[in-house]
Amino acid sequence: MSFAFGPRRGIYVDITGELAKAQPPLTAEELGQFESFDLIYRSLCALLFNYVPMSGHPGGSISAGRIMAALLFDTMEYDLSDPDRDDADMISFAAGHKALGLYAVWALRNEVARLGAPELLPADETKQLRLEDLLGFRRNPITKTPLFEKFGVKPLDGHPTPATPFVRLSTGASGVGVASSLGLAFGAVDTFGAQAPYLHIVEGEGGLTPGRVSESLAAAGTASLGNAVLHVDWNQASIDSNHVCRDGETPGEYVQWTPMELAFLHDWNVIYVDDGFDFQQVIAAQRRAVGMDNGQPTAIVYRTVKGWQYGIEGKASHGAGHRLCCSGFFEALRPLTDVTGVVLPHCHGADQPAGHSDTRCRTGADAEVVEGCFWEALTAIRGVIESDGPLVELLAGRLKATRQRLSTRGRSPRTDAPKVEAVFEAVARAAEAVPAELALTPGESTTLRGELGRALGYLNRESGGAILASAADLYGSTSVSAVGKGFAEGFFNARRNPASRLLATGGICEDAMTGILSGMATYGHHIGVGSSYGAFSAPLGHIPARLHAIGNQAEPTLADGRYRPIVIVCAHAGVKTGEDGPTHADPQALQLLQGNFPAGTMVTLTPWDPREVWPLLATALDKRPAVIAPFVTRPNETILDRAALGLAPAGAARTGVYRLRAAQSKSAGTLVLQGSEVAYAFVEHAMPRLAADGIDLDVFYVASAELFDMLPEAEREAIFPEWRAREAMGITGFTLPTMDRWVQSERGRRSTLHPFRKGHFLGSGQADKVAREAGLDGESQYAAIKRFLAERG
Repeated sequence: MSFAFGPRRGIYVDITGELAKAQPPLTAEELGQFESFDLIYRSLCALLFNYVPMSGHPGGSISAGRIMAALLFDTMEYDLSDPDRDDADMISFAAGHKALGLYAVWALRNEVARLGAPELLPADETKQLRLEDLLGFRRNPITKTPLFEKFGVKPLDGHPTPATPFVRLSTGASGVGVASSLGLAFGAVDTFGAQAPYLHIVEGEGGLTPGRVSESLAAAGTASLGNAVLHVDWNQASIDSNHVCRDGETPGEYVQWTPMELAFLHDWNVIYVDDGFDFQQVIAAQRRAVGMDNGQPTAIVYRTVKGWQYGIEGKASHGAGHRLCCSGFFEALRPLTDVTGVVLPHCHGADQPAGHSDTRCRTGADAEVVEGCFWEALTAIRGVIESDGPLVELLAGRLKATRQRLSTRGRSPRTDAPKVEAVFEAVARAAEAVPAELALTPGESTTLRGELGRALGYLNRESGGAILASAADLYGSTSVSAVGKGFAEGFFNARRNPASRLLATGGICEDAMTGILSGMATYGHHIGVGSSYGAFSAPLGHIPARLHAIGNQAEPTLADGRYRPIVIVCAHAGVKTGEDGPTHADPQALQLLQGNFPAGTMVTLTPWDPREVWPLLATALDKRPAVIAPFVTRPNETILDRAALGLAPAGAARTGVYRLRAAQSKSAGTLVLQGSEVAYAFVEHAMPRLAADGIDLDVFYVASAELFDMLPEAEREAIFPEWRAREAMGITGFTLPTMDRWVQSERGRRSTLHPFRKGHFLGSGQADKVAREAGLDGESQYAAIKRFLAERG
């Protein structure tokens, strides 16, 4: 029996065979200059780790150096003077641990431009990464060392964030970078169409092992995301293994695929480079990739050695390197010092030649001394570049050419490209009024999830398709399919079905889905919407959502706090999903998101009445947090006549917390509700029983803790003063900690009803049965409120 891959749109190319039949891309002189640049780059990587000891990843930075140099000085089309240019090719470091290398090559590029093409440097120095800024590697913004302050040094994060020019995403966390990077490519191709900018992703084989990466590769291959190029630095070394993948007949210690097989499985083009240190092969492969015309994404796999010529190789160089100013460090620099004659500072130690006599540098005990030595070494590197006129001339010329090629290409958004600003204009227009097509009348029956889908669909049509939605094989079930109403049917494909607004992100793949949508939103022309059971979308989407929020806060152009939202739909939320059992009907999801992000970056929504969906969603979008997480239930609900019941109008939910019902006579106390299941049970069952007993309460509903927090302090105090929390009891369909702000007395918390009050996960069954088991049904609420009031006396 034999086995082979079935038909693929992608193709496999061994670049060595193609090069044997063609002229090498570089002349001998050009090759020599690229080699010189890499020598300087490798030396700078060694310096960065030396002067920021035990901080950074020298090995992978070094092994990927030639890949990055080829991209920046040959393959990409971009404008160094404008890091935010929409039509430019992008580079994304999914391998966030290579940040040391990113900063090194960025600073060297800046030096080349400073000397040979100063007109390319942005006038605003915040949009440059200067050699001086390397003093800020892994330094906190509060650093007060002399040179840090003198030069106005940028603090450079340990893993990339958009605080660095030309970096669009926060990456480095367990495969999120591949997903979010591909999201950038989705955003670009939907904006520009067939002439979309390329997205170049740098990653290692270890970074391909997380499950969300396979999900993301599947999504890109299926969608024919031809503007994505993945550059795999295959050095076989991770933190703990020197044999990550299968290699020939030798089984891998982590996985049994090669990077070529993994990419080809998911219908990517694959280009194999058997020597990732051969500039001719590297550049030929990259040129071949951007010349592909079959519409499929491309993976270039480069065989390299982690820590090449550093003196420490393989896993030992992943997150470690030479001790501060030890002999091994200086030996790693010998190729540079021997060729150029440059003199680097030496720290005097037992195994060092005499030179720098202050051993505080060698021990790292004095930050100011180490900083001084670091700057002396960086100045020496600057001198090497300044003295090499041919190197500067060649590379500066290539930087000019990248901008010229970009301008000549003349990319522009497609004529019917979506306009995301129209979403925000629409919610601003309808801040106080529900759009006519979304209006509901008492007596109608609908679902919270359905109304969320209708609201998002309305905004999508208003914006010409700026909302792209995905689901974990639950498009119809969670009603997110309504986002695509009025657009092409089926799933998005960049070549065959580009007008669809529904993305297939690998199937049941909440991890990749959230990452992809975050990158797409980051590109700046879309809002990404992803849907699944709240039990899954909240925990599995948490890491991508957190990195999205980090990236939005770090992005200088978003310093006003008006971020680029994604929407994580936590559907089928709470105990009303009882038929699916405790594995799916999870009350814990809200606690994972609410209160766990910096203010302004995350907004959770917990509507109880379907008419609250629009005012809450519109208000949240108007605030533009990085992440919006609506919790919506599955069953049909009857639209109640709120006015007849003495309840506040649905629009009151805009304040996040509001008084659902004011006591009509002397108030017997304060009750706080949260969750659709408990609010309906209270209004339809407990409230009439209490009224019959003459018990009149002030009843508050928590529709969004974060929207409440965005109100001015005086308004918050007027709506829900602190004394209310001290006298209140609560009833929630979520976990008890989500009520801590609203119920602050020990007696109130003991009396608060919540799904885990009886100390166990709930069983399966119809929603009313599960609510009764939890003690959240109307009868149980009535009894608990009576007890609470009686105990208070």
